[in-house]
Amino acid sequence: MLLAAAFAYVALIAIFTGTWLRQLRTHNAGMVDPVWAASLAGVAVLAAVLGTGATVSRVFVLVAGGLWGLRLGHHLWQRNHGQPEDPRYRQFREQWGDAANRNMFWFFQLQAVISMALSVAFFIPAFQSETPSWIALAAAIVIWLIAVIGEASADRQLRHFVADPANRGQVCRVGWWRYSRHPNYFFECVHWCAYAALSLGLPWGWLTLLPPLLIAVLLLKVSGVPMLEARLVKTRPGYGEYMRTTSALVPWPPKSSKPSSTDTTPTPPSSPSGRQS
Repeated sequence: MLLAAAFAYVALIAIFTGTWLRQLRTHNAGMVDPVWAASLAGVAVLAAVLGTGATVSRVFVLVAGGLWGLRLGHHLWQRNHGQPEDPRYRQFREQWGDAANRNMFWFFQLQAVISMALSVAFFIPAFQSETPSWIALAAAIVIWLIAVIGEASADRQLRHFVADPANRGQVCRVGWWRYSRHPNYFFECVHWCAYAALSLGLPWGWLTLLPPLLIAVLLLKVSGVPMLEARLVKTRPGYGEYMRTTSALVPWPPKSSKPSSTDTTPTPPSSPSGRQS
């Protein structure tokens, strides 16, 4: 398992280095997002193919990790390709100044480290000779289906909302977005719980609890919600009221709305595409 993980890490370093070289030419770091998802799909496939564990666990990792990563990577590619650089990365460039290219390189390499930490969810079940119980397998499949279908539907709802010119600069409250400010992030966290459901009870299976905890911390405290909402609350009319009434992550019935003077202050739209998340 350690040799397979080492091989995966070297491959990720090469992939993210190539992506960094590309952004030197395009001055757009946004492609790191679809590359991150697609490369994790590749790691899942690698773990399943090289794994020495029970066949059912390896098949689950192959199908679940591969399909999840390919879907998300395709979605992020469609969202980012041909668009201006994501405001998060543009902000980094402005903050880093002359050191932007150097710091961006290490930022890209950090993605490889994070990917390997998340890949614990793939390697543990793929290399466990003990076969999981049918209850664990059924739970993993159900959790995975809920996560992927939910995330895909949230992405589709936001994409259709943004595509309507009448909604330009507005806050999306359609479908899942009525009950969570970041339903795509919620279902992303749920996805990583599928591998924990499969592995708990197996030797070292408790380690698969770390990926869902890591992705939740990253999305809620680091690069997800904080950076995104710091910008949206300043640039999107009504977003402050949306934050007060709507759950940040877990879908939940919204609170009653209370008018605020800050919600009626005219502000320009956040970006040409009007993306909310």
